[in-house]
Amino acid sequence: MPKKQSNENPNPREMKDKLAGRVVALDLGRKRVGVAVSDERRLAVRPLEVLHRTNWKKLLRDVTDIIRQFDAQALVIGLPLMLDGGFGEAALEAQRLARNFRLSLSVPVYLQDERLTSIEAEASLLASGREVKELRALVDGESAAIILRDFLAGAQEHPTAASKAVDEK
Repeated sequence: MPKKQSNENPNPREMKDKLAGRVVALDLGRKRVGVAVSDERRLAVRPLEVLHRTNWKKLLRDVTDIIRQFDAQALVIGLPLMLDGGFGEAALEAQRLARNFRLSLSVPVYLQDERLTSIEAEASLLASGREVKELRALVDGESAAIILRDFLAGAQEHPTAASKAVDEK
């Protein structure tokens, strides 16, 4: 009998080994959603075109299309915790959407702590020679790429929040 996903944090190495194929990550924003995808061996990550968020049905359709296009085997959603690790409005919304995706998609859905990824993404883009005026268009995808890299690496500075499988209740 297959093992059920749990709310407990799985061992990052075991989780990475169980994932076969590409993984898609989302950095949810109110208006834009950053998207990134890994390669099949989960060694490289690249940002994709940003999705414009209007309503749940369109977001689900867009994410479903991306998962099909890349034959992704899992979805990772950034969990925007507060700096103290608490859950604010944005984190609760990410949890709600993750639960909806889990109910609507045929791939496992995980939450990944994404604290400070936007700041890291901006710094990375500036360091790579991008101009400040380009940042808005690129930062969401770069943030999603960082979320995905952290997930795949098993980076868990805050083990109670990082890389949580979305519950099946």
